[in-house]
Amino acid sequence: MEPSFWHEKWQLQQIGFHLNQVNPFLVKYWPQLGLTENSEVFVPLCGKSLDMFYLAEQRHTVLGCELSAIAVEDFFTDNELAYQVTHIDDHAVFSADQVALYQGDIFTLPSSLTSSISGFYDRAALIAWPEEMRQQYVHALAALVPANVSGLLITLDYPQETLKGPPFAVSPTWIETYLTSYFNVELLECVDVLADNPRFVNKQVPWLNEAVYKLTRKS
Repeated sequence: MEPSFWHEKWQLQQIGFHLNQVNPFLVKYWPQLGLTENSEVFVPLCGKSLDMFYLAEQRHTVLGCELSAIAVEDFFTDNELAYQVTHIDDHAVFSADQVALYQGDIFTLPSSLTSSISGFYDRAALIAWPEEMRQQYVHALAALVPANVSGLLITLDYPQETLKGPPFAVSPTWIETYLTSYFNVELLECVDVLADNPRFVNKQVPWLNEAVYKLTRKS
């Protein structure tokens, strides 16, 4: 999937993937990670997610990476936060208080920038990639997460043939096959959320499972 796809989505504001509330799984399971205040938390493909606001409210320092400059700017303007912009290599860095968003390609994000993180949170990144790019993303995430650091991963799974992604279906079998080389994986909860997603209902998708996993980077 080319970067132009996501730039166009944000430019046209075709952002049905953006939620106007904090993800309930984040609120329910984030405390299980046991992170202290002032811990650095990495959020890949963060968009303008309100989940980052929640993490900042837990007194964490949030480091996000997002391709779209529109999304990054919207996060700060929507939340009425004054921000500064600097540059590190080919990434623009938008920062304010406890949040620093690196605008650019996650595949060129230096691992040195995330070397001190204590946790991570992926709600929209893994499910944003089609099958042929998803393994590449997992490899990049593993390179950015230090050993023994834990995070939450939220996925969606449904019969892929019934709907063209994104979001793309990620099955428990896929998780087992491709993530366990890098992470210890623990399924925390899985629920059918079809009734809460009209787009999937209208396309007559028969079921839609949302799952939350705890991932811990292997040594």
